[in-house]
Amino acid sequence: MDEFETVTLRDPSSALTATYVPVAGMVATSLSDDGVELLGQRRGLQAYVSNHKTMGIPILYPWANRLSSNGYGVDGAVITLTPGTGGVRTDQHGVPIHGTLAAYRDWNVTTLLESQLTAELDFAARPGLLASFPFPHLLTLDITLLERTLTVKTTVTATTGSRVPTCFGFHPYLQLPGVPRAQWRIETPAMRYQPVNAWGIPTGRVEQRPAASEVLGDRFVDDGYDEVAPGATFALSGGDRRIEVHFDQGYTAAQVYAPGDDDVVCFEPMAAPTDALRRGGYHEVQPGESVTAQFRIKVAG
Repeated sequence: MDEFETVTLRDPSSALTATYVPVAGMVATSLSDDGVELLGQRRGLQAYVSNHKTMGIPILYPWANRLSSNGYGVDGAVITLTPGTGGVRTDQHGVPIHGTLAAYRDWNVTTLLESQLTAELDFAARPGLLASFPFPHLLTLDITLLERTLTVKTTVTATTGSRVPTCFGFHPYLQLPGVPRAQWRIETPAMRYQPVNAWGIPTGRVEQRPAASEVLGDRFVDDGYDEVAPGATFALSGGDRRIEVHFDQGYTAAQVYAPGDDDVVCFEPMAAPTDALRRGGYHEVQPGESVTAQFRIKVAG
């Protein structure tokens, strides 16, 4: 990780720090509470940069999770996605996954303070990105670390006459060091469950689910949801530690992921469900306008 320039934010009121790497896709590589790492490192930053193996808190943009095919249509136009071109990468089934900005280098940092980092990416000036997502816009991330809370605000501004689909998300890998995974408790709000097939694509069946609080045990979890209410709270707790993820605004869908081969839990804020860019049902930013989404990760003290 030494070869990548990092930015570390510090909470003025606590020992909480957050580390970001702007030249590696604005990924968060650390959320540390007095030396205790709360983000799953998985295969590390180098694997994220080299092979797009996610870790920390990566952005999933312009679509979150998977698409069911190598292409999508918007307003009658068909966009073909070519794996290996324009940031497109595929999973083991050959379908596009996690958008095009994994480890993307050309973020422009506009604000850097002790507890605030702002960076932007102008799609209109990036023909390679427009090849996969031909909607000129300005993407801005505004990140703050205050009062034991990491706040991530994402703004999409349509800079031309084109509307911009919003199907993005984030993939926070959370962990509780020193507490056995079998003892972790996950809390989820009331939502609508969207079962997925073996490829991770929604089947079309839906089921209302009430709020829940369950011990994780040895379960594998990979569940998609929509109808997530503004202000909904997800939580991971164990021992004397509790981490909350608040979907403040703009995230109406979620993926809850707990792999069986790694001690991490993910509450993934998503602006639209998996495969929405192909199926529809997403929000669009109108020409000349901006849309903002925000989530927060709060570490109980």
